[in-house]
Amino acid sequence: MKLGINGLGRIGKLSLWHHVSRQFFSEIVVNLGRQVGSGLEDIAATIEKDSSYGRLSTYLHGHKGGRVIENLNEAAGTMTVNGVPVTILREARNPKDIQWQENNVRMVVDTTGVFKDPTADADEKYGSVRGHLQAGAEKVMVSAPFKVKSKGIDMPEDAVTTVMGINDDDYKPEQHSIISAASCTTTCLSYMIKPLMDHFGADRMLTASMVTVHAATGSQKVLDAVPGAGATDLRKNRSILNNIILTTTGAAKALGLVIPEMKGIGFIAESVRVPTSTGSLIVLVLNLQDELENPVKRDLINSIYKDYAESTPYLRYSAGQNVSTDIIGTPEAAAVIESTETHTRTASLKVNLEHLKSCNFEPGQVPPVLEVPVTQAVIYGWYDNELGSYTNMLGDLTVSVAERMV
Repeated sequence: MKLGINGLGRIGKLSLWHHVSRQFFSEIVVNLGRQVGSGLEDIAATIEKDSSYGRLSTYLHGHKGGRVIENLNEAAGTMTVNGVPVTILREARNPKDIQWQENNVRMVVDTTGVFKDPTADADEKYGSVRGHLQAGAEKVMVSAPFKVKSKGIDMPEDAVTTVMGINDDDYKPEQHSIISAASCTTTCLSYMIKPLMDHFGADRMLTASMVTVHAATGSQKVLDAVPGAGATDLRKNRSILNNIILTTTGAAKALGLVIPEMKGIGFIAESVRVPTSTGSLIVLVLNLQDELENPVKRDLINSIYKDYAESTPYLRYSAGQNVSTDIIGTPEAAAVIESTETHTRTASLKVNLEHLKSCNFEPGQVPPVLEVPVTQAVIYGWYDNELGSYTNMLGDLTVSVAERMV
């Protein structure tokens, strides 16, 4: 089977790295939709070198690895990468105009971050994810959370959001043709929440919050720039080189799609961007209904993660002390739990029922004060938001879907 990749940005290029290493797909067709540099040689150089991860040859074969991109044919737009035939398309940007059918591509991974609305028609002026289906693809993987632009429109029945190893069973081959692999943050967060959800149950989780300390992304500015017309968040145009920048994340909403029980729990997700190229961190805070006689302690929290990590390749348990560069390139791990920083505190939450409108008291009756033991747990989870975590997880999900195609 051939694989199509739309886009050659951060996730597009690293997806190509992943799949030429894995060699599950016999050929890969990459759509750039535009001319690049002076020709195919410049595209090959872009594929070979990466400022965050080094050279593709080193990634594949270590420091003794030789040339891995060969047989460049400018006229045909072809090359071989680690022995895998790769075709580069440089004409169409609109998904419906890409020559997937002409190149016998049945599965496409859209890594542009542009086409995220599964409700948009294939003939949208500036393109739509459904355009890939019109162009001949049978399955489309989207390397971003879905974002429905029109309010009040339900998610189409042929679209689903999954995280490999969490809810990939939600994907039904006969029903779903557009699959979102959520985001790097949602992927990490789901592996931080799921073990605790399985152990304690949703009914004991009172509230939760998280903040992701996130590496820079390609959408940010290298130097300060003038905001566009109508811009409301001026921080997006500030330099990522020397700022900590407050931003937003859709991780809380997306998490409810992969772990539906979270929809009933008060959950807040925040994000800050920091001047690093990759390697990010989630700080998760949970409030659990508990008991004073035998409250939840850090050792229990850590043992839950340690046991879970032994049953899946996607969660790592670390007893060491890490910094963000230690996580870069960590294969497959959606999350790496920093167990040395797990903390818990238990106290009684006093609730004056008189303040609750749902409680009615007789005149002169003294309203009771309800005491509820609550344990607050703080957990740290690292993730390589590009290659190590997200792209490898996306690659596994892509192969999983491909294996079930007739």
